[in-house]
Amino acid sequence: MPGDSLYINNEAAKKNTYDAIVIGSGISGGWAAKELCEKGLKVLLLDRGRNVEHIKDYPTATMQTWEFPHRLQLTQEQKLSHPIQSRHFSYREDNSHFYINDLENAYVEQQRYDWIRADVVGGRSLLWGRACYRWSDWEFESNLKDGHGIDWPIRYKDLAPWYSYVEKFTGISGNKDGLPHLPDGECQPPFDINAGERYMKEQIETKFKNRYAVHGRTANLTQPVKGRGQCQARNLCHRGCPFGAYFSTNASTIPAAYATGNLTVRPHSLVNRILYDEQKQKATGVEIIDTQTKQTEEFYARIIFLNASTIASAAILLQSTSNRFSNGLGNSSDQVGRNLMDHHKGVSVTATLEGFEDKYYYGRRPSQLYIPRFRNIFDDKAADFVRGYHYFLTATRPRTTAEGLLGEELKAALTEPGPWQVNFSGYGECLPYADNRVTLDKTKTDAFGRPQVAIDCRFRENELNMHADMIECAKEMAEASGLKNIRVNANISTPGNANHEMGTIRMGRDAKTSVLNAFNQMHDVSNVFVTDGSCMTSASYVNPSVTFMALTARACDYAVNELKKMNL
Repeated sequence: MPGDSLYINNEAAKKNTYDAIVIGSGISGGWAAKELCEKGLKVLLLDRGRNVEHIKDYPTATMQTWEFPHRLQLTQEQKLSHPIQSRHFSYREDNSHFYINDLENAYVEQQRYDWIRADVVGGRSLLWGRACYRWSDWEFESNLKDGHGIDWPIRYKDLAPWYSYVEKFTGISGNKDGLPHLPDGECQPPFDINAGERYMKEQIETKFKNRYAVHGRTANLTQPVKGRGQCQARNLCHRGCPFGAYFSTNASTIPAAYATGNLTVRPHSLVNRILYDEQKQKATGVEIIDTQTKQTEEFYARIIFLNASTIASAAILLQSTSNRFSNGLGNSSDQVGRNLMDHHKGVSVTATLEGFEDKYYYGRRPSQLYIPRFRNIFDDKAADFVRGYHYFLTATRPRTTAEGLLGEELKAALTEPGPWQVNFSGYGECLPYADNRVTLDKTKTDAFGRPQVAIDCRFRENELNMHADMIECAKEMAEASGLKNIRVNANISTPGNANHEMGTIRMGRDAKTSVLNAFNQMHDVSNVFVTDGSCMTSASYVNPSVTFMALTARACDYAVNELKKMNL
């Protein structure tokens, strides 16, 4: 019976036994490892990728553009070996070593889905955009109010102290803006905005009721903290930051976990399935495939945190079958793999701001102005869609085109910036649809002989209508602000390309319609917790990562208390 070796008194089982196993070392997995280690548990952190040590393994962090053979452009070989990853703007010559090889890790796209994946310890915490905004009760209550999806089992008040807890450690810069639909957090001073952005902030807030343009909140330090320096505004975060100035597992949570003496990290460990004891009705451990030797090995623990990322976590549960769970561990509700969501993006509205020729700016800030949701909040209702979206707004002075110039004239022209350009870019919410889902295709196998993951996901009428409204409202704000030469470049993104995949193992109040309870604990298997994006019951319009962190810290606290009570 799977997992029985846990109860055989032999040295191999002893060596491979821990208090807790965390599957995946990205943003949420790193937090789980830190929290559980600091609470005194011996923790095994598993990741399918190679190890990456902070500073030591950022080989391109201080290189100049001219030091790269292809000046940051992808080679034909990279495009061929990474046909999915190269769909995304972030995959470049200077950070390609962090990404997964698509040819060696195939999946089935029943409809196009851009599954953007790291293949290193730290995961996409090395690559994320770092925008950090709390959800409000507009987000946690939306399913209940408009009838799409099921009700969240928590509200903002349940998560608020945990937001504060993780924000203080993570280091998030931004303002306290006093907006009811964008709760304030624990922030360091914000990055300053420039003259063009100050003008746009004034125009938007003066001319539109309930529209606000606030300083962006980002997990980049404006003040140093223990072991980490402040952001140098180099715009090279995607290479790994030797200053530790942006939050990543590698710079933050793994060092904290190691400091306890309780952490073991095992890279090259692809989790094949979670082991389940039919008699005890608990998980006993995991089976991994060593990606270097291709050998399987089992590890055991009292509790398991599944944080492999939304799609991979669903796939692991679907692969973890037993007599009780023939369609996947903890899947009595048939919700594992369903309700896959991602934000939709693709709106870019750019216009010229006249004046301010005597103004410029310094550095390459990691933040922008942020315009939080205004549609379907207060009195700003949209007739043809529910939920809403946000904008990032930037004002810059690009170089002049210097068309037709050569030699000294060209060099001289390039030393002068052109007129101010303002850009609106938007992210919108995707509703939870039961047939946007992850399954296993048993007719195709991966490099390890397992069924390939199959993804069937698309945006629907609500998202398409919202996308169209994002364009019109951006144009409206540009025109009202006196901008000229308004240009629209808008094509709705493919699911996955916003890198905010959520759903598939959702939280809920009823075990018949959800997989997890209010503490991210499986209804069916009490010692398994899931706190990555797969746990989300709706997608919101807001970047989700700091919510993953808060949910993880909260779930770890609950799990350890339950262990102490002998309930797990």
